[in-house]
Amino acid sequence: MKLNPMIIVAVIVLPTLVAADTPGFRPISVEAPHHGRPVAGGLWHPTEAAGHATVIAENPVFHGVEVIEDAPMADGPAPLVLLSHGLGGSMRSMAWLATGLAERGAIVVAVNHPNSTWGDFDMEAAVDHWTRVADLSLALDKVLADPEFADRIDPDRIMAAGFSFGGWTALSMGGVTGRIEGYAAHCDVYVASASHCQGLARGGIVQRDRAAEAWDTSYKDPRITHVAAIDPALVWGLKSTDTEALVDNVTLFGLGEGQDRLAATDFDASGFVGLVPHASVERLVPAGHFSMLPLCKPAGAAILEEENDDPVCTDPDGADRAALHRSVVDRIAIDLEL
Repeated sequence: MKLNPMIIVAVIVLPTLVAADTPGFRPISVEAPHHGRPVAGGLWHPTEAAGHATVIAENPVFHGVEVIEDAPMADGPAPLVLLSHGLGGSMRSMAWLATGLAERGAIVVAVNHPNSTWGDFDMEAAVDHWTRVADLSLALDKVLADPEFADRIDPDRIMAAGFSFGGWTALSMGGVTGRIEGYAAHCDVYVASASHCQGLARGGIVQRDRAAEAWDTSYKDPRITHVAAIDPALVWGLKSTDTEALVDNVTLFGLGEGQDRLAATDFDASGFVGLVPHASVERLVPAGHFSMLPLCKPAGAAILEEENDDPVCTDPDGADRAALHRSVVDRIAIDLEL
């Protein structure tokens, strides 16, 4: 049986009280009529309560993060971050970012997007990128309706953030529209080098068969005030009209340079960065696309090699994954005035 490094979770209750900034955590479930089933999620938040640490998102490959389960929300206004994982990932693969932001004072909501999560994957359905925005918009509805959190959320600091395909989710939620004809034309040229185009081709998915009325529609959520997109996908084949409704407060994170840059998410080569001149751009080097996954244990790379899995623990020479994670948390904290 192939190891699933993104889903296997060992929960460990530690015997000592945790540090004062350890965030609270609770699982949530969001009703999602567009999927015909609930969406599983998690909510991280600042808390002033003392408690014992629970480690979540831990497995033989990845280190987990410390949280206090079912702790009360801290007083005072806080920004809210809606966090979207990459294609085939999960909310636990981004737990390091959710925990880091909650430690700084943000409320963070993440979900497992149906059809594009490890263990729940269907490329044909996953390509319908707008369903992910719907997942997060419904999660936002749920949190804003919760009396414990509603009065503590600052409506001027509601961010959509995401990694890879989740980076597109954040951009779409912030106002960018897709262009199916442009993306299909990109894959005609880059199918040999762009991983997403290769995945579509292997799945027999003909992009021009997708309905432009759905792909190219705006899915902007007017409640979003900030966007943070980390190595975002689907940024090829767009025009200036596709980005003109994007919110003002945007940060793009690009991972790596040269051969370390993932073609599918290269917003420089695609020309996307020129379509969003108001965006702040953070280029992180040395780094690779997988550098945004959790910190790996010493045996992690060997386990993945033995299981013939992706080398997600292998970063470019000189890359410091922990430092890269801190850089992303620090920059988003600045954007949210934390």
